Amino acid sequence: MDKRLRAALFRTRLAEAMAERGTSQAALARACGVDRSTISQLLVSEKRLPNAQLAADCAQALGVSADWLLGLSGRPEPVADLLAMQLTETQAPRALIDEAIFGWHQEAAGYKIRHVPATLPDMLKTRGVVDWEYAPQLGRSAAQAIGAFEDRLAWMRGARSDYEIALPRHELLAFAQGSGYYAGLSVALRLEQIDRMIELTEALYPALRVYLFDARRVFSAPITVFGPLLAVLYLGRHYLAFRDTARVESFTRHFDWLVREAEVSARDLPAHLRALRAGVGQ
Repeated sequence: MDKRLRAALFRTRLAEAMAERGTSQAALARACGVDRSTISQLLVSEKRLPNAQLAADCAQALGVSADWLLGLSGRPEPVADLLAMQLTETQAPRALIDEAIFGWHQEAAGYKIRHVPATLPDMLKTRGVVDWEYAPQLGRSAAQAIGAFEDRLAWMRGARSDYEIALPRHELLAFAQGSGYYAGLSVALRLEQIDRMIELTEALYPALRVYLFDARRVFSAPITVFGPLLAVLYLGRHYLAFRDTARVESFTRHFDWLVREAEVSARDLPAHLRALRAGVGQ
């Protein structure tokens, strides 16, 4: 950039930041340890640019980035603040579609949502399975939590978002067999759940597409990608939410890879579920 143009941009942005903060020339001069005339010259000179130290001092005093003042960045926030906005850590309570998850769904209404769940997808679960899975942690508030879950689920289904879900093939097998995580889940509840999944995956296709991948060949931690807006990694006690474009695109490519490598496609899933159902309880 030509020096005159950069100096003009610096004057404009310095004045804008001072006005935003309500900072006078005298106050900024004191904060930077320079004479008031130095700040005055920066605000009127068509050629003068500050040295690196003064640019940094002005930026620090005004709560903006030096790169922004000098025209090297389009965002006024300091790098640390930008990183804080792009990566947030949120508590993940043991609850169905909790406040954070529901808020992200609302924000992404109309966008495609890509999801790798930790167990079976909550949005496909029957009330019986939900009660079996969550009631021990929710205690007396279980009925209220399940009611709120069903309300939020109804909203999500009417939000005009396409849902793609990818989960390990062994997760459905373990569910049908009542083994591992699902040990102790009755045959009746397992059959009801499989019937529910068959119904939903047939009735809601193609707005809802569920794929099964072989976890011996490909792997994924639990993640959700909310359109182009954010990607969320589930850690157990916390969510890590990424909003920077590069990270969201990386998560999206990862999910699309799972879909490409899927052993059971969304079209074939109902038939696969019926085959699993035939072996339940045997």
